[in-house]
Amino acid sequence: MAQVLAIVRQVSTREHVALASELAELVGRRIVDPLEILFGSDEQVEPVRARLRIEAEVWAAQLLGPDESLAVRTAARLVAALFPGDGPFDPPDEWWRTAFGRAVARRAGHPGKEAVPFATAGAMLGITRQGVHDLVKRAKLDRHPGGGVSTRSIRERLNQPQEHHAARRHHH
Repeated sequence: MAQVLAIVRQVSTREHVALASELAELVGRRIVDPLEILFGSDEQVEPVRARLRIEAEVWAAQLLGPDESLAVRTAARLVAALFPGDGPFDPPDEWWRTAFGRAVARRAGHPGKEAVPFATAGAMLGITRQGVHDLVKRAKLDRHPGGGVSTRSIRERLNQPQEHHAARRHHH
């Protein structure tokens, strides 16, 4: 049992480190770097960069932590700040494979969408489109009445314990 808990902690730590690093890089590139260009030097933005490294750790902890409401709010704030636009947030399928994309999928699903195409569902779940078809056919994911896959069912699947998935695979 202690060995299992140690493995879970290691995975969580690895996931936290990857997410914090990705968030720091992404916020730096999309928000801080343009400020440096506008100000003409990094002297004025260096305190922001230092603070960003701390905040990225906090955001990662919030996205991965036990408080679902806080995780969803953090995901929404980060998506709004990092991907501003007049239209709805609709990232390419590759984005869901990033540490931030995986965290958003697990905690918030697809912001602003009740359903996504099978290919996007596959990207969110880290499986093939055929894998999504199989899960829908076996009622492990919900087909949305308007087409595609329900983002709620994707989120629920992502939040199931991993051993639950393994047990299901062995029975089918």
